[in-house]
Amino acid sequence: MSETEALFSVLRQSADADCVAAIERLVMEAPDRELCRVNVLSFAAKRGLNEERAIAAFLHAARLGIFELSWNVLCPGCGGVLDATATLKTVNREEYDCGLCACGYKPTLDEMVEVTFTVSPRVRRIAAHDPDSLPEVEYYRQIFWSSGIDLPDSLAETLAEFTIESIELPPGEKAVLSVQLPNDFVIVFDPVTHAAQFIDVQGEPTRERQSLTMVLNAVKAPVGTVEMRPGPLRLSLENRTERRVLPVLWVAGDALHHLLGRRRPFLTAKRLLTNQTFRDIYGTDTLDVDQRLKITSLTFLFTDLKGSTALYQRVGDLAAYDLVRQHFRALYDVVAAEAGAVVKTIGDAVMATFPTPDRALAAALHMREEMARINAERRNEDLLLKIGIHEGPCLAVTLNDSQDYFGQTVNIAARVQSLASSRAIFATKSVVEDPGAAKILESSGLQPTMQRAALRGIAAETTVYEIP
Repeated sequence: MSETEALFSVLRQSADADCVAAIERLVMEAPDRELCRVNVLSFAAKRGLNEERAIAAFLHAARLGIFELSWNVLCPGCGGVLDATATLKTVNREEYDCGLCACGYKPTLDEMVEVTFTVSPRVRRIAAHDPDSLPEVEYYRQIFWSSGIDLPDSLAETLAEFTIESIELPPGEKAVLSVQLPNDFVIVFDPVTHAAQFIDVQGEPTRERQSLTMVLNAVKAPVGTVEMRPGPLRLSLENRTERRVLPVLWVAGDALHHLLGRRRPFLTAKRLLTNQTFRDIYGTDTLDVDQRLKITSLTFLFTDLKGSTALYQRVGDLAAYDLVRQHFRALYDVVAAEAGAVVKTIGDAVMATFPTPDRALAAALHMREEMARINAERRNEDLLLKIGIHEGPCLAVTLNDSQDYFGQTVNIAARVQSLASSRAIFATKSVVEDPGAAKILESSGLQPTMQRAALRGIAAETTVYEIP
C-alpha cells in the first residue's frame, strides 16, 4: 500500500464515505488546475454531495496532510487574492490594498477571507506548487483570482477580448512594448506584484509616440492615473523583483467588468469558524491572542436548562449528570447538522454560532423537538430548554486559550435567552425578519409574538419575539 492509499484509508475512518471517494477520484484523476485552491462548495455541488460533510471531509484530509489549507484575503471588487497564508493568525493588517481596483479594504471574515484546499506535494505534485512556472492564463486562474470567481474554461479567449498586450518578464529584466492606445480607459497591471498604472486615454488621436515607464518591485506604491491621447505608446517595463512578473495592458471596459462579475459561492472564514469539525480539529490554534478580526454578521444561540438545580435534587447527582450529558450530546448533534458550532458550555448552558439566522432558528426548533423526545422516552418533563437567538457584528478573538467571540451582539444574545421560559424561543428582530428564518416560521405555522424588553446591561429597550 502506498503512502497516499494509506492516508485515504485513514480518512475513510473519520469522514463521509461518498465525500472521501469523490476526493480520492479528484486527487487521482483530475487535471492539475482542479487541485489548486479547491472551492469546496463548488466541489460538493457538482457531485451532489452534502456541503457540511464535504467541508468536514476536506478538513480531515488537511489534518492528515492530503491537502494544504489556505486562508486567502480577497478584494471584494475584483475577486483577486491580496494575500494567501497557511494560518488565519497572519491576517492581522488594518487594511489591504488592491492595485487593480485602486481601493483599500478593512478585512472582515464574512466575504473577504476565503478558505481553500490545495493538494499536498507529498500526495501529488502539481504545477501550482511552483506558481512562477505557470503560463499566464493559468496564473490568473489558479493564483491571482479567488475560487469565488466563476472563470470560464475558455479563459484565454475571454482575456484576449480586453488585452492589448502582455509579456513575461524574468527577474531583473527590462522590456519595451510598442502598442497603440485605443480611446478607452486602459490599465497596466501585473498580477504577481499587484502593481497597477491607470491610463485615461482621451482627446484627439496623435501620431507622436508617447512614453510611459513602470518599475515593478516589492514596494506597494499608490496607484496613479495619467492622461494620454489615442495613438502610439512606448511602454518601458523593469522587473526589480526576484520573481517572474506578468505585466499586461487591459482595456477596462464591459468585457473585463463582465468577467469580474462572474461570482459563485465559496467557503468563507466566517463559515469555517462556525463549523463544528473545524473547531474540533483546529479550534485551539486559530487566532493569536492579540488578534481582533471583524465579522459583520454572525448569529448566536444561547441555551440553558430551566430548573437544573431542582433536577439534581429530585433525581440525584448521578442520574442528573447522565441526563444533562444526554442533553448536551443532542444539542451538539443539532448544532453541527445546521452548519453551526458549539463555542463553549457554561454549566448547563450552551453558546453556539451559526453563519445565518435561518440556520440558528432551524437548530432551535430541532433542539426543542429533541428535548421533547427525550422527555417522552423518560415519561417526565425534566429537560426544559430556554433558547435565545440574536444576529449582528462581532469580533473573533482568543479567550482562555480557545477561539471565542466578543461584542455587544454576544451580550444581547445571552440576555435574550434569559427572557425565555421553559420551551420558549426568544429571538430579536434581525433574526425574525431574516428572509430564510421567515420562511421557516411560515412553513412551521409559527406566529412570533413581539414585545419590548429591558435587557440587563443594555441601555435601550430591545424588540424581541417569542416563538411559541
